[in-house]
Amino acid sequence: MANHVSSLKRSRQTITKTAVNRANKSKLRGTLRVLREAIAGGNATTLGEVYRSTVSVLDKSVQKGILHKNTASRYKSRLNARVKAAVTKKAA
Repeated sequence: MANHVSSLKRSRQTITKTAVNRANKSKLRGTLRVLREAIAGGNATTLGEVYRSTVSVLDKSVQKGILHKNTASRYKSRLNARVKAAVTKKAA
């Protein structure tokens, strides 16, 4: 356990930041799961809306330092391809 005032403060800050990072990462994973479920469901009207909200969360996670920008870009590209495939499959 920390003994100095400054190290006690750093310990408190670490706990707070860890909780925030964990919540942000959990929100990201949940949003990705919702989009994957929507793709599996195949409802074309909701897919666009869910995809836009997922992209927004991905971009915010880059700003917060949870994901690297290239990782988020790769996720967006792959998810967009899956959304397009699901929409065209339903249209055909």
